[in-house]
Amino acid sequence: MTYDIIGDVHGCLDELQQLFTDLGYEWHEGLPDHPDGRIPVFLGDITDRGPDSIGCIQFVYRIITEKGGLYVPGNHCNKLYRFFLGNPVQEKHGLETTASEFRALPSDKQKEVKKQFKQLYEESPLHLILKDVKAVIAHAGILEKDIGHKSKSIETFILYGDITGEKLPDGRPVRRDWAQQYQGDRWIVYGHTPVREPRFINKTVNIDTGCVFGGKLTAFRLPEEEIVSIPSTMPLVEEKFRY
Repeated sequence: MTYDIIGDVHGCLDELQQLFTDLGYEWHEGLPDHPDGRIPVFLGDITDRGPDSIGCIQFVYRIITEKGGLYVPGNHCNKLYRFFLGNPVQEKHGLETTASEFRALPSDKQKEVKKQFKQLYEESPLHLILKDVKAVIAHAGILEKDIGHKSKSIETFILYGDITGEKLPDGRPVRRDWAQQYQGDRWIVYGHTPVREPRFINKTVNIDTGCVFGGKLTAFRLPEEEIVSIPSTMPLVEEKFRY
């Protein structure tokens, strides 16, 4: 099989649709379809902060359910899922934008969107093992010893990265650079932490190139090991990128 793994979208629907066009997909009834049968893979955080999170939910839901696309959740997906369950969550760090869009919908549309996202989240694995291209897809990464396993600590790592429990002055968590120690022979494809260019360390690649912060939306193609990016239409927020 051949795959197009897509970094953090964060509600940037226009860029996502343009990326599919640039990747050679053709459009049929509002959905991208590649003539060579390539499979889109989303590595989480499809909502929050950007201009059209609800549109992204519905678009990605259709790709997964109608076109055989793949998806793993990110930390923003986890929080939105808890929001849709009615659990008490703080509406900040981007969730407030999705919640505002959601509340502006008619009640029947709210039910539809909530049902779609809950199904998307509940039916998707925390990390994907793509054996045919020797790759693992996990939102914020995964340790080699944890591939194929489940636990609360593994879930925290996959959603938030290798956090220390400390905070930076701006409130962001301090994270260890786990990729520096990775020695596996499978690709680990992840995002979560915005970088200006795809970051290759050992056999890992971070493809969150900060579309919602004015960077780019990036796809990593396997087995070709090729990067395809398109520029964001959002204003650049330089301090959001990590170097």
